[in-house]
Amino acid sequence: MEWWRVVGLCTDGRCFCSGQWQVFTGNDVGALIGWWLWTSLKKEAEPRCAADVYCIASAVSSTILKSLAAKEGFTFVETLTGFKWMGNKATELMAQGKTVLFAFEEAIGFMCGTTVLDKDGVSAAMVMAEMTVWLDNQGMSLRQKLDDIYSTYGYHVSNNSYYICNDPLLIEKIFNRLRNYEGTGKYPASCGPYKIKFVRDLTTGFDNSQPNHCAILPVSKSSQMITFTFTNGCILTLRGSGTEPKLKYYAELSTPPSQELDREAVAAELDKLVDNMVTHFLEPEKNKLFARAP
Repeated sequence: MEWWRVVGLCTDGRCFCSGQWQVFTGNDVGALIGWWLWTSLKKEAEPRCAADVYCIASAVSSTILKSLAAKEGFTFVETLTGFKWMGNKATELMAQGKTVLFAFEEAIGFMCGTTVLDKDGVSAAMVMAEMTVWLDNQGMSLRQKLDDIYSTYGYHVSNNSYYICNDPLLIEKIFNRLRNYEGTGKYPASCGPYKIKFVRDLTTGFDNSQPNHCAILPVSKSSQMITFTFTNGCILTLRGSGTEPKLKYYAELSTPPSQELDREAVAAELDKLVDNMVTHFLEPEKNKLFARAP
């Protein structure tokens, strides 16, 4: 069978499975390609030290590669958003003799290997085709393999979107309110019923997950970006777009396989948390924010 009939992919990440179109997010594709490249590497005749193999993802992307790394033994690295950061990190690691296997960003950007130190859709499409043909020979679809990855390494469900805001000063005001939440001089300790464990502010350099409360990732005072880590495992990042009049949010809830929750239950819990974030943190009616068109 021709590979493209097996893959059934089109340019927006959809897959034709069992007579129906299946929409894959950038995070889903990142999980699939990351798993495949690691699986393929392990089959090489000369095995490499797993700790010297690196996968990279941006701060707003899924942590699925981090979960794979924790179980498989390779190393995961997080960077700021944008492939200039991932490409630079890959170059740095290669100079140290490390193997950079894969890098991705949730907004449909993939770097397979280091032949091209940037997002490259051509090589990513070929890797997807190779993987899908192999899976088809095993009697498995992309959707089935993705479910298998999540059941093995834990569900990682995302809810990403944005609000339109044409006033940069208003965006700054919204973020500054979070830094002085309800006049306390502190970041919020909760969002509705959801308790916050850590806060990382890459505008000010604050990160209370670190012993010295200083962020590891680079800090930029000219851009707004705060990440909240919740006690239920959710990671939520709010950031202002550097190129568009948007206030973006990226939320992911990951659960360990031991919890044995299904994807629908995880997604429902994440949706509730995002609803609370919109209500308590963004206040769209008060701030006259316009939701993303359906």
